[in-house]
Amino acid sequence: MTNFNMKAKSILIALILVMFSASVFAGNKAPKKEKEIGIQLWSVRDDMSKDAEGTIAKLGEIGYAYVEAAGYNDGKFYGMEPAEFKALLAKHGMTMKGSHTGMNLPKEGEWDQAMDWWKTCIEAHKTAGAKWIVKPSMGRESYEDLAVLKQYCDYYNTVGEMCNKAGIRFGYHNHAQEFTTELEGNIFYDYLLQNTDPDKVMFQLDLYWIAEGGKNALDYFKKYPGRFELYHVKDVEELGASGKMDFEPAFKMAKKAGMKDYIVEVERYNFEPLVSVEKSFEFLNEAKYTK
Repeated sequence: MTNFNMKAKSILIALILVMFSASVFAGNKAPKKEKEIGIQLWSVRDDMSKDAEGTIAKLGEIGYAYVEAAGYNDGKFYGMEPAEFKALLAKHGMTMKGSHTGMNLPKEGEWDQAMDWWKTCIEAHKTAGAKWIVKPSMGRESYEDLAVLKQYCDYYNTVGEMCNKAGIRFGYHNHAQEFTTELEGNIFYDYLLQNTDPDKVMFQLDLYWIAEGGKNALDYFKKYPGRFELYHVKDVEELGASGKMDFEPAFKMAKKAGMKDYIVEVERYNFEPLVSVEKSFEFLNEAKYTK
């Protein structure tokens, strides 16, 4: 083959490659990069109990980047070993950043047993890749006696120190009752904030429940800056459905609050739960104030 023919063949191949590439990119635009949005798995609890793998696959397909579990028990997540659950999430493009679990204040004589429970719990979460463990509620006795609430604060400081040693943050998640309960002139939630060590205990602020409790999240961000490392983004049903919740101000004050991650939670629905969490994802993914 002459040099001329070889050069002509090379040019022709190059042109074909350019034209092929152009047609591919014209017909297949790169997917829009999704935001780092998390989902609290309590939102799809029934689906998780029936078909955990199928539910995780759907959440990954929707675009959620990570989950916050609500199914830890006896060293396992939804009946799976921590490494197994981590692998399932990875298979569908997600991680487990955190979990809702915990043990209430141990009774007299049960402290060592409680500490052993926490050691197992923390190790399981570390293996699963968790960055935080959040206690999602308090025992009823804490709402009735300030001395008991103080014991809870000391207990949380101890658990938080244990979590810190494992590279995990420990926090507390509110409902409305923490804002409507007063003990000896102390607002329950404020007392928690004032009597827990910021280095050991952070707070996951539920933006819906604080409003239901008659308080303004922004006031708490100003009064207790840096304490609210997580937001639970919630509405009456799926996000945006009620028209009551305005999340933008809280996101604009994220730096002041100390917020590092935000998680969708849906507890009531206008649709099937997986449809509601998809609509909630779309709501936050399209919002200009989220990233």
